Amino acid sequence: MRIDIAAVGRLRKGPEAAMVADYLDRFARTGRSLGLPPVALHEVEDKRGGGMSAEAELLSRAIPPGAALVVMDERGEQPTSPDFAGRLAGYRDQARDLCFVIGGADGLDPSLRARADWQISLGRMVWPHMLVRVMLAEQLYRAATILAGSPYHRE
Repeated sequence: MRIDIAAVGRLRKGPEAAMVADYLDRFARTGRSLGLPPVALHEVEDKRGGGMSAEAELLSRAIPPGAALVVMDERGEQPTSPDFAGRLAGYRDQARDLCFVIGGADGLDPSLRARADWQISLGRMVWPHMLVRVMLAEQLYRAATILAGSPYHRE
């Protein structure tokens, strides 16, 4: 199994980058004993200003062939953290690669959303795409702690 995050934009040094790195490091340590690999982050940038369709093309190239495609989108399902952990465990148990996709400031092109195996929303509010990385990284770590039986997640 392989887990990737494909995201539009480059996360510059700062608090968001530090938080993403911290949560993904925690996930790697916690997930190792659970059969979950470290997460690989792939950042893409449309330097020509082609909009969502150009970003979708770049993101598509970053998605590993055959991977389950999970897009972060405000119109998606709003799973609980335990539900998210269960879905992650299901992909692991199927030995299926997994790729989370985060669009740019304007969101994801409809053609990319249509290909998704799962669309996830982090709530009814719209979040800056750079913060979505932090929130997804934290939820991945939280999922690993739930699967490990750690007290990090409190219900």
